[in-house]
Amino acid sequence: MNLSDTIALLGRLTAAHGVSGDEGEVRDLIASLAEPYCDALRQDVMGNLIAHKRGDGPKLMLAAHMDSVGLVATHIDKEGFVRFGALGGLSALDLLGQRFRFRSGVCGVCMAQEDKEEKPSKNDLYLDIGAVDEAEARALVQAGDTAACLSPLTRVGAHRVSGSCLDNRAGCLVLLQAMARIRHPANDLYFVFTAQEEVGTRGVRPAAFAVEPDYGLVVDVTCPDDVPGARHEGTTQLGKGAAVKVMDRSVICHPRMVECLRALAQEQEIPFQNDLLSCGGTDGGPMRASRAGVVTGGVSVPCRYTHTAGELCDLRDIDACVRLVTALCERRLETI
Repeated sequence: MNLSDTIALLGRLTAAHGVSGDEGEVRDLIASLAEPYCDALRQDVMGNLIAHKRGDGPKLMLAAHMDSVGLVATHIDKEGFVRFGALGGLSALDLLGQRFRFRSGVCGVCMAQEDKEEKPSKNDLYLDIGAVDEAEARALVQAGDTAACLSPLTRVGAHRVSGSCLDNRAGCLVLLQAMARIRHPANDLYFVFTAQEEVGTRGVRPAAFAVEPDYGLVVDVTCPDDVPGARHEGTTQLGKGAAVKVMDRSVICHPRMVECLRALAQEQEIPFQNDLLSCGGTDGGPMRASRAGVVTGGVSVPCRYTHTAGELCDLRDIDACVRLVTALCERRLETI
């Protein structure tokens, strides 16, 4: 797949509605893209999408969460403004002034009450959906409707893209492109696009329990340490290659998987870097502790400004992740 096709596909993935707990639209899109490259496809009760690509080796479960952070409407003022709760880690600063779109297509802008002289909290914010009164607003939005940030994918520089929902549609793209590239699966592969990661890694738990993998790999984004004023909570940089997860607040990856990924990257001349985070977590934590334990690792895409309208990734890092994930799937894991 050339660069233009990759950007176009990533644009489709980031534009699809998929706020935590309301992943139907993005799940349907991913299913249509995965179907030609897998032997079986199913959805579980939690809303996870599980694509099985048969192989003779041990079970390898590869997980990328498809949900994004977003908003859920809670009530409507008499003036027609929509109050909301946050789904996932969002701050008032990240929300203020941003446009949001409900699954129905209704759009609104997030603003703060004008009587707040101090820094507003999320409770001071509302969505203006253009309604003239409560009746009109209720005809457009109901309590429980979810909204995602409206920020289409944009090319930034020669190799980078910016927009909302790159966390973690970039990881979903990696799995989809790896599925398409794998010619001779050396392991029994389960590609799982998980639900509700942003609200407590809820989807991966029953998925890992059901698949019962021998090995696990989580593909997600990671916060880099390459912006002004960085607090050194991470170790990665944009453009330096696939980030091999060593640890974050949710998981300490299995040493054998870490070494296997590093060795594969060196062997196939794939640029890589070590990924250690003192903040945040991924589906790796629940997967690692599933049943009697899973030999778990991670491959991450460095992503600046996560959970904002301007998330930013380097396409060269995404390509490196695709190559590394493909190499892992084609290497029989009983040998590590």
